[in-house]
Amino acid sequence: MKKSYNNPIETITTNSIGTLNILESLRFVKKKKCIVILITSDKSYKNMEIKRGYKENDILGGHDPYSASKAGAELIIQSYINSYFNNKKNKVSIGVARAGNVIGGGDWSPDRLVPDCVKSWSKKKKVIIRNPRSTRPWQHVFEALGGYLLFAAKLRNNSNLHGEVFNFGPANNKTYNVLKLVKKMREHWKNVSWHIKKINTKQHESNLLKLNCSKARIKLKWKSILNFNETIEISTKWYKKYYTNPKKIREYSYEQICYYEKLLKERL
Repeated sequence: MKKSYNNPIETITTNSIGTLNILESLRFVKKKKCIVILITSDKSYKNMEIKRGYKENDILGGHDPYSASKAGAELIIQSYINSYFNNKKNKVSIGVARAGNVIGGGDWSPDRLVPDCVKSWSKKKKVIIRNPRSTRPWQHVFEALGGYLLFAAKLRNNSNLHGEVFNFGPANNKTYNVLKLVKKMREHWKNVSWHIKKINTKQHESNLLKLNCSKARIKLKWKSILNFNETIEISTKWYKKYYTNPKKIREYSYEQICYYEKLLKERL
């Protein structure tokens, strides 16, 4: 988000025009069937701090450059679907996925909560918490990826899903803010601390983001299977393993994938 304020042109070029370039290339697919899942963001929605969770047909918006770039990408996608990919003989099938805040091992992006925590804690430093009460739809990366793959498989066999949009997020019955997430991480990373520092800025950041994933549950038979505690435990343990023995992290990543697949078979 911070980067989008510092460089709005790059943000909009990457997210909106980048999506446009992909769609334009798809116009030349003529012979082989092509299944495309375009992933935008929960920030595509016009944020009105509603508690019920955003549904796929809610209004799009963009108070900040990042959100606007994602909402812009959505409009471009729908315009191309209606203009160029609306023929039943067309070889390209397109679906749109909007995911919540994805966490999990391997994320080293700047200005993201979990990477910021582990980077500081690995050096025995306090992590700075800027918005402790902000609520996000936290989910493990395995959950989102599983949803995308399932969506693609369903789209291949069901042409009625062409042009459809689906939310992929955690169960809608509970919400957790930044401070609760950090406290839960502490259970798996001992002797750590943080410092809450409210930063006075004119840059907009939503306090409440929540997704309603009923449509994916009904039409795709998809659901989030990890609870909040499991999501934080799996994520935190990956980073602990990395800092303990980075040479073994590929092997450990595979172990986590196998563990998640086992849970899928048990819980779906």
